[in-house]
Amino acid sequence: MTKKREITFSIVRGLLAIAIALIVATILIFISSDGATFGEKISATGAALKQFLIGPLFRIGKNGLQFEPKRLTDVLAGMIPITFTGLGVCIMFSANQFNLGVEGGIMLGAFVSALAAIYMPLPTILHAVVAVLLGGAAVGVMMLLPALLKVKLGVSEMVCSLMLNYIVMYIIKYLMNTRLADKSKGQIQSYPFKETALIAPIADTTVFTSSKLTWGFVIALLAVVSCGLFMYRTHWGYTIRMIGINQDFSLYSGMKVGAVIVLAQVIGGFLSGMGGGIEMLGRYNTFSWSSLPGYGWTGMTVAILAGNNPWFVPFATFFIAYLNKGCDMMATYANVPAQLIDIVQAVVFLFFAAEQFLSKYRQSLVVKTAKEELAAQEGGTAHV
Repeated sequence: MTKKREITFSIVRGLLAIAIALIVATILIFISSDGATFGEKISATGAALKQFLIGPLFRIGKNGLQFEPKRLTDVLAGMIPITFTGLGVCIMFSANQFNLGVEGGIMLGAFVSALAAIYMPLPTILHAVVAVLLGGAAVGVMMLLPALLKVKLGVSEMVCSLMLNYIVMYIIKYLMNTRLADKSKGQIQSYPFKETALIAPIADTTVFTSSKLTWGFVIALLAVVSCGLFMYRTHWGYTIRMIGINQDFSLYSGMKVGAVIVLAQVIGGFLSGMGGGIEMLGRYNTFSWSSLPGYGWTGMTVAILAGNNPWFVPFATFFIAYLNKGCDMMATYANVPAQLIDIVQAVVFLFFAAEQFLSKYRQSLVVKTAKEELAAQEGGTAHV
């Protein structure tokens, strides 16, 4: 199949999965909407869908639609952590390593960055850079455990990393409850971060400061470019993708499969740790997470939407962040549960993960391409 048709198939498959998810969401909105009669439920469903699909960017009032810059910056700010987890998952999944540790990784990265922000006296800018890098490095080291167990002992990286998430969470909770919490506060939280460690908003205006759209967004875009170039313009990236396609062939062709499997998981961990550090230092003044934040699981959805291609991650993260904002708007203005986003993500995940979804359409494209190539070869032979 030609590259153009491969891209067309991916787009059609993605749009259809999203459309099915939105249909499911509409049905659930109808069921949960207020109204005693069918007509009232239809009207309530329509109002909720407006908030869901248009509300993330526009204020819906009596005078029509009015663009809200604050809502757009909220969506962009929501992209920051899941861009990093999405990139990390893309690299690990490209090597056919189903590591689920990015959920605990982003929490560990945020925690280590928070400790650096509290206890390390460094100059402005350098402080934030060092804190974020330390968070990323900590998670990179954490990912060595499932990676080495997979390479040396054949242990499933999926099971190991899944359990590792909860080990990380409970260790952090223990440290916060016993040693690192600020006892003068009414809840379990750390001491305040030093001002030098905070990541500043992109612009010093109410729109940017209230939405917490920081320079972390720019760093996330730079990370997308770096990962895209790494995966498609370097020898290591090519090796990662080849191992993901056929590990046995890669081994027989002389590739260092074990080392690359470890590398892919360490890089994925480093990215998720950076995302946690940037989210923590850009959005909060103290560390107060008491449970897994959910950004890692969302990052897996992002990676599947992007087809494990880092270049497509920003579009997938914008889509997810837009849905998140839309569900918040529905919960606020239309009395619809915000948990609906989890169902939408699950349906999208289901259809993207289903290998047989639109398989006949893909087969028809392959057959069509083969016939065109055969006809071109026969035409060339006849011409000779």
